[in-house]
Amino acid sequence: MSGAHRQLAGIALFAVLVGCVPLATKSGVTLNFVMMALYATLIAQAWNILGGFGGQFSFGHALFFGTGAYIQAIAQLQGGINAWAALPLAVAGAALVGFFVGALSFRYGLKGSYFALVTLAFAEVFRILALSVNFTGGGVGLMVPLRESVTNLQFASRAGYLWLVLAMVVLALLVTWWLRNGRFGAYLQAVRDNEDAARAVGVNPFRVKLAAIGISAAFMGAAGAFYVQVFQYIDAGIAYGPAVSVEALVAAIVGGMGTLWGPVLGAVVLHLLSDLTRNLFGELPGINMVIYGTVLVVIVIFLPRGVAGLGLSVRQLWNAKKGGRHD
Repeated sequence: MSGAHRQLAGIALFAVLVGCVPLATKSGVTLNFVMMALYATLIAQAWNILGGFGGQFSFGHALFFGTGAYIQAIAQLQGGINAWAALPLAVAGAALVGFFVGALSFRYGLKGSYFALVTLAFAEVFRILALSVNFTGGGVGLMVPLRESVTNLQFASRAGYLWLVLAMVVLALLVTWWLRNGRFGAYLQAVRDNEDAARAVGVNPFRVKLAAIGISAAFMGAAGAFYVQVFQYIDAGIAYGPAVSVEALVAAIVGGMGTLWGPVLGAVVLHLLSDLTRNLFGELPGINMVIYGTVLVVIVIFLPRGVAGLGLSVRQLWNAKKGGRHD
């Protein structure tokens, strides 16, 4: 079996094992943890597509999350659209915003810290706009009425939401697998490594990066729509605030950028840390952000490839020590 087929088999096994969790336990705590870890995986994988494979670091991925969340809520509240029908609208709307930001940024050659700051600025602009207009609920936000029904995309237990976000994560994993093994992924990684060299062999960096940000934004929009359906509420601070952007990029970096399973590992590690710190230091607000920052610094210094690259880093260290003893 080739490496690509083993990866597909791994994705299928992951889907089956996680999908069986609600059948194995009815514990609300367990189901909620798995559901939120999958949600974190989704936003981390979305960031990984653009940041890990495309090398375009974004500090404002909440821009796409918030757009998807608001479209999901507004379509139901003001458009009278069924939640299932609103979901693809949320994904498409987030992708369009991604194309817009990408077209402006990449057309003028923005990359690195400049691109990161542009995405952060757009997220802040959209946050201020959401606070200023009536159809977003202003500072009050929007609350989707509780009408528990599968047809309304509202489930009576966490199991339904777990399966929904699992389907989104599996789709994101399949797209990531395609990026690792397909021609477009090769183009994207070539642009990440050296745009001039990629252009010299016929790759159009602008089109490749634009497609990458559109795909990345679409998955963030799906995560935003999922958030609205689970919590039935969204406001400007949640939608476009820094927390979502930080969680997405930190989980991807901690797990391992440009890898298939890195965002999964990073999301699980961070949620375990989050639950642990909440239990130990629940009276200290913001401690989870301090932990995130500390973990990120430690990972960057000691595990530059992330948790997914731990085995490779250990092997290289061991080989280096062996080589030193031979000398």
